[in-house]
Amino acid sequence: MLQKIQQTINYIRQCIDFEPEVGIILGTGLGNLANDIQVEKTLSYADIPNFPVSTVQGHKGQLVFGMLSGKKVVAMQGRFHFYEGYSMEQVTYPVRVLKMLGIKMLIVSNASGGMNTSFQVGDIMVITDHINHFGTNPLIGKNYDEFGPRFPEMSEAYDKRFIKLAFEVAEKNNIHLQKGVYIGVTGPTFETPAEYKFFHIAGADAVGMSTVPEVIVARHMSLPVFALSVITDMGIGTTEKPTHEEVQKAAAAAEPKMTLVIKEMLKEL
Repeated sequence: MLQKIQQTINYIRQCIDFEPEVGIILGTGLGNLANDIQVEKTLSYADIPNFPVSTVQGHKGQLVFGMLSGKKVVAMQGRFHFYEGYSMEQVTYPVRVLKMLGIKMLIVSNASGGMNTSFQVGDIMVITDHINHFGTNPLIGKNYDEFGPRFPEMSEAYDKRFIKLAFEVAEKNNIHLQKGVYIGVTGPTFETPAEYKFFHIAGADAVGMSTVPEVIVARHMSLPVFALSVITDMGIGTTEKPTHEEVQKAAAAAEPKMTLVIKEMLKEL
């Protein structure tokens, strides 16, 4: 893997002389944050050696380098999911690459199903903790000491300073944020009523099919993480059946608020 990552890094650095400070993973329906970036360079995943290619509708599949709120950023416009058939190493490979490119923090966004009855479709939840329900872990196998320890601790998977800053920014801009625990599952099915109930009893406020593997790998490399989840459907307290199209629509409606929070946070960092 180290050789593959070095090949990827070499290619990217041949394409652009740019050391990003912040990495951003943009999820379902949230890729338009890239429109606010003063773009220096865009690289298609298909052209980057050893990079997987996103197969999900709504994921453009490119790295965007540029300036956002005065910070050098690299944004993943489209991410990879375990349910697409990729290995955990492939799903999290870009996080390793972004770290080696120089990022000092990682911002992650996703769409999720709400299970907290105080939530509504369109709410933005700041992730304060997560539950790994993928049935596997991206760190299984050989440990690369160059990245981090064999047994990384996860007591603060999501950086408390960033969480506090997010709520300060939201209050200044009259944006209502929720907070809660995200549970990551394999998908690609949406949950059964019993599963929604089970996950909520276990302590989760929202459920989705991403984020947890990337965060585990980021924390393995001591990268601080901030994550937002758009509640795109409700799994508890409703009889409506979610569809991918409805998820995208709800995420797109919440996007301006999420974009504003991220941009204002970056100004304060």
